Amino acid sequence: MSVKRFISSIYLSGGAAVLSLNDITIINTDPLNTALFYADHGADELLIFDLSKNDEEQQNHLDIIKEIADKVSVPIIGAGNISRMEDVKKLLYAGCQKAALNYARESNIAITEEVSAKFGSNRIVACVGKQEEITDNEAILTKFVSEMIIIDEYLIRYASDLSILPLILHIQKISLDKIIELLTIPVNAAIAGNSINRNAKELYKIKDLCRENGITLSEFVPEIGFAEFALNSDGLVPVIVQEHDSNEVLMLAYMNEEAFQNTLKSGRMTYYSRSRKELWVKGDTSGHYQYVRSLTTDCDKDTILARVAQVGSACHTGAKNCFFNTIIDQNGPQAKNPARVLETVMHIINDRKVNPKEGSYTNYLFDKGLDKILKKVGEEATEIIIAAKNPNANEIKYEIADFLYHLMVLMAEQDVNWDEIMEELSKR
Repeated sequence: MSVKRFISSIYLSGGAAVLSLNDITIINTDPLNTALFYADHGADELLIFDLSKNDEEQQNHLDIIKEIADKVSVPIIGAGNISRMEDVKKLLYAGCQKAALNYARESNIAITEEVSAKFGSNRIVACVGKQEEITDNEAILTKFVSEMIIIDEYLIRYASDLSILPLILHIQKISLDKIIELLTIPVNAAIAGNSINRNAKELYKIKDLCRENGITLSEFVPEIGFAEFALNSDGLVPVIVQEHDSNEVLMLAYMNEEAFQNTLKSGRMTYYSRSRKELWVKGDTSGHYQYVRSLTTDCDKDTILARVAQVGSACHTGAKNCFFNTIIDQNGPQAKNPARVLETVMHIINDRKVNPKEGSYTNYLFDKGLDKILKKVGEEATEIIIAAKNPNANEIKYEIADFLYHLMVLMAEQDVNWDEIMEELSKR
């Protein structure tokens, strides 16, 4: 059985989180707090609907989505108010892992192939609410879309029986027994909507019950078990914690087997307190959770290195990390090196050139050749100029990043690397 997910939904209207697609009763004037609450209580993803009525409100909602993506360490599906390629682009650049096209709009059906070619079908989802939206577009859906969000509960049985794509079931109210029943159907990949929102506080318990019923959920499966670690005299293994983006070393803590298993199950770092003789989930008191990105061990298997997405501060003093008492420092403060990010992206682009991947936009550019790549570089340079005239600061960031990506595709096409560019810059 495939891995099943629980997706909390956020509906944005007037800059606030509202009750549902059809009820704009405000539930929180700060949608970020709503997103943090859902993520902290076990949501595997967030489905965010933009219910804006005009361009200004849409831009405000994009800024909210970007803030949520920056602060919340779970994937986001962006939905609502899409009618053109640019709308999909803005959602993905704001930090959404996927964009959902509303198939009640003919314009969304029309751009499906185009956005799939540009961003990859794995990043495109379709929202459907009528049977004909599926039957009339089955060929497009199966080729250019990764999942379907079923937003009319009466359509669930039909879509499940048809079984052409994994389904995200957007359901407003459902019993626990029904959740388990629906998730046992192979094509049903996730449950979303207010049925999950209302049970957010109990989500970990619901997941445990699903596991008891043989439903496979999203969790880490270790290649090395706790029994293989060389424990210290207290039966614990020390854990060095590092921020996965900046490589900053944050703290040192300890795990026993229960803490280790809870970390794997929840995706949040859990430790054993030697002083209190009990488990503690980092962030339960402060809200400064640590979301697991990777766990590795050293050659002797007596220490774990945990790379995490850190929310807020790691240290109980409020400092970003626990290592701030200088003993010796001959290097001075070190700035974050942007070259590492550029090198990583360049490596991926070069790998796509050597090892093509079906549905990859990068390979699409390589296949079209130099003229197409040059055309895109020119278009993205123009978009930087346009964005610079826009009072919203985020616009120019998106466009510069887009330009740099296409520039790196050109570099790969011409067999130019960043070392050569940096060497040339150093001569100026």
